[in-house]
Amino acid sequence: MTERVRPAKLTPAFLDGLVTRVPGSTGNTWKLTEVYTGDVLTELPQSSESDIERAVATARAAQREWGSWPLRKRLKVMKKFHALVVRNQLLITDLIQAESGKNRRMAFEETCDVPMGTSHYIKRAPKLLKDRKHAGPVPVLSSSTEVRRPKGVVGIIAPWNFPFATGISDTIPALIAGNGVVLKPDNKTALSPLFGVRLLEEAGMPRGLVQVVCGEGPDVGPTLMAGVDYVMFTGSTATGRVIGETAGRHLIGCCLELGGKNPMLVLADANVDEAVHAALFGGFGNSGQICMHIERLYVHDSLYEEFRDKFVAATAAMTVGATYDFGPDLGSLVSVDHRDRVASHVDDARAKGATVLTGGRARPDLGPAFYEPTILEGVTPDMLAGSTETFGPVVGLYRFRTEEEAIRLANDTDYGLNASVWSTDLERAMDVARRIDSGNVNINDILATAFASKGTPSGGLKQSGVGARHGDQGLLKYTDAQNIAVLKKQVMEPQGDQTYEAYARQTRITLKLMRWTGIR
Repeated sequence: MTERVRPAKLTPAFLDGLVTRVPGSTGNTWKLTEVYTGDVLTELPQSSESDIERAVATARAAQREWGSWPLRKRLKVMKKFHALVVRNQLLITDLIQAESGKNRRMAFEETCDVPMGTSHYIKRAPKLLKDRKHAGPVPVLSSSTEVRRPKGVVGIIAPWNFPFATGISDTIPALIAGNGVVLKPDNKTALSPLFGVRLLEEAGMPRGLVQVVCGEGPDVGPTLMAGVDYVMFTGSTATGRVIGETAGRHLIGCCLELGGKNPMLVLADANVDEAVHAALFGGFGNSGQICMHIERLYVHDSLYEEFRDKFVAATAAMTVGATYDFGPDLGSLVSVDHRDRVASHVDDARAKGATVLTGGRARPDLGPAFYEPTILEGVTPDMLAGSTETFGPVVGLYRFRTEEEAIRLANDTDYGLNASVWSTDLERAMDVARRIDSGNVNINDILATAFASKGTPSGGLKQSGVGARHGDQGLLKYTDAQNIAVLKKQVMEPQGDQTYEAYARQTRITLKLMRWTGIR
């Protein structure tokens, strides 16, 4: 154990300066604590309905200017922002650690997501947002132009597990598309996104374009959604249903990345040592608080004992600690309440007959919300850990005999966010991957390859979400398509003395010719 002392730059003046941007006419505040110790970092204002309405109005006013800027001018701001994020990565890492309790390795990797996504859309946006000319119904004499217009004001509701990556990475394409943003971070983890907004303004973004409002979801959500033109939400499936229903009532679009009960399949020809090493991150990265992390681990019968023994030994050897250096493999859970929820899943499984192979205990000696990495064997569907998302450092270990059985077990869930397939035969693994009902499937990796592929959409199937971030649609979803059509001559009706019967006959011949020639 080395450096547990809070980083020197996280002074009260610095932290208080971040939260002053949050409107809070309610007079109520949230005590934002350092997760490692439980000490109060600062007090976060809680926004009222009128605060949220003003925030939307301010963002909308600033959007009129921002949306009128040429794309190249907006991208110039994003290039400066990219440089500022990279320059301040270690300070952002400090903030993420203090507010979320995650280990430093995971906090640093979270900071990488923002410059990666920003860089991708800086490169891709000019092609995606330019006017696109299409053929009209009458060759030569008509045309149609597809124009991409910003939605207006986008509401972004970010979770506590990756507050900077989701809060800011989702904001960037919305801004590049020409929108204003009202961001609602989780109360527990508002500091790093607030710092991200400060860096955007330092890069040249107009003040007021991105507003930050804070409060509990039921207090903030309804007013926010009543005012914005689109919503991006990352969080639980239960809350996602409420967001989707509310968006439907307001006739606005939404993108929802929700929960998962993600499987890892270790096929008979897999490299056991590589799969074991990867499973440590798959099950316990960010202390299991990753929407795409592994909770169900299926191993072929021929490899099961070898994999289990090596996985248990490697898990037991992991270091857990509350330090601001790159030493510990795991940090804390985000709160005592969440620690208790994770513990309840393990206790329920143990009481119903599951075996705890390693872990299974809270670690108050390390900090208020620590919990050991835990492997369960003999988990059944009637257990909480068998069917419900635990969202903690808890993995259920299962065996299978055939690939058909493995695929059936992987798909035996209401969720479909992420999956992992391990095999030395890539063609075989690809065949298995195509049959798994999941929006993301990684072959010989856990989640990073899919999520970090910014050019490819990433979203969930079934109860794991609607829509996607990343890829072209990760930017285009923040736009409306306007169709501007031109007809150069009035030919879409009978000409002169031509009867409609003759016009209809001519039209039928024309349709056949256009299909035959490939014009249409």
